[in-house]
Amino acid sequence: MSTEPALMSLAEVASAIADKRLSSHEVTRACLHRIAQWQPRLNAFMAIEAEAALKAAGEADAALARGQNRGPLHGVPLAHKDMYYDEGRVVTCGSLIRRDFVATTTSTALQRLKDAGQVRLGSLQMAEFAYGPTGHNFHFGAVHNPWLSGHITGGSSSGSGAAVAARLTFAALGSDTGGSIRMPAHFCGVTGLKTTVGRVSRAGAMPLSQSLDTVGPLARTAEDCALLLGLMAGADPEDPTASTLPVPDYLAATRASIKGLKIGVPSAFYVEDLDAEVARCLDETIAALKREGADIVKVTLPDQRQLTAASQLVLAVEAAAFHKRWLIERPQDYGPQVLMRLQNGLAIPAISYLEAMRWRGPALSAHAEATAKVDALIAPVSPVAAPTIVESDVGNGPDAEAVIQRLTRFTRPVNYLGLPSLAIPTGFTAKGLPVGMQLIGRSFDEATLLTVGAAFQRATDFHARVPKLP
Repeated sequence: MSTEPALMSLAEVASAIADKRLSSHEVTRACLHRIAQWQPRLNAFMAIEAEAALKAAGEADAALARGQNRGPLHGVPLAHKDMYYDEGRVVTCGSLIRRDFVATTTSTALQRLKDAGQVRLGSLQMAEFAYGPTGHNFHFGAVHNPWLSGHITGGSSSGSGAAVAARLTFAALGSDTGGSIRMPAHFCGVTGLKTTVGRVSRAGAMPLSQSLDTVGPLARTAEDCALLLGLMAGADPEDPTASTLPVPDYLAATRASIKGLKIGVPSAFYVEDLDAEVARCLDETIAALKREGADIVKVTLPDQRQLTAASQLVLAVEAAAFHKRWLIERPQDYGPQVLMRLQNGLAIPAISYLEAMRWRGPALSAHAEATAKVDALIAPVSPVAAPTIVESDVGNGPDAEAVIQRLTRFTRPVNYLGLPSLAIPTGFTAKGLPVGMQLIGRSFDEATLLTVGAAFQRATDFHARVPKLP
């Protein structure tokens, strides 16, 4: 366990503040010091609220001195993706169109973290309207990878991935519609949890695709993700799609053994056309899980390419429907790639969309049948480590769709099926770029994924490595 406050995990620092071994003020100051050092290099923050954060931290310390502990995040400074409405604050959604939008409500997920005692550091950069997998933003500039500055962070939760990796915030909310939590986790070397559709309320989170959107955390460890999920999950009168299923003890799940758990390795698709270093990390991760007592079995899945295509179609239509008015009134205010992708969505026939939606049930049944004998699947998040910002800056050019599909083809099937997936850091390339793997589970069985992720992190130190300023 690190003694430098900003380098501690979320669970560690929350405990240290609660026990008065550290004050919220000194922890917040340590984070702000790192933000001042790293922000010019990363461009990870949309807004830094240093004065307000220190004031809130002082109030948290005073409350604790009076014996008032607000909850499991009392006095812990956090920053989140700039798409979670926070009443009275500007929420840009990474866009020109909403650059001055002041929220009139607070998102349920964010409110539950506030109720647990978090201190707000500011807001984090993101792809425009969460519609981009690389971390480029036409209006506000690309977010840079803390491990190698010329490389992408992944998107759309670009600032969240970079800020958690560089230890500027202990965790951050992201969102995952086509891989937007798992890709930044993979490219930046952090842990990211894509939740089951309906596990966490989406009320007050900027919508992109009503069928695919999920709210989840990026953090340093599986334990940290478990802590945050436990606080956010559960029914919400503001979101009728939020599940009323009971919320398990996710933290307890992180302490369980994986001995005897069956982990499936797909026989095709997820193991094809991998970069050699990603393939090596997959093999090494499987070997480590085996050493920890898991049973590794080969699994033959239904054709995942169809799921990827269906996911893209559903996303394109639903995003275009949400943006229709602005596409008519303010097309000039979109970045070229986002505009192109939204306009493409308008051109998809209703019958194609309805067929894709109708096929989800049978596809989920076929997946459940294929995975009935395993507790989770393991697969790469992406076939490659982070490409450079320059080579992936394709805008609305002829290569745009190919670049997007190459990066996201392993994440989209999970979104289409609505399943949970946990991305964990599993190694580094020779150049020093992180590589992550995703654990894919059954609907509402985040607990098993967190069990496996935590066991892997007890046996390895990839999640504990910290990028250094050059």
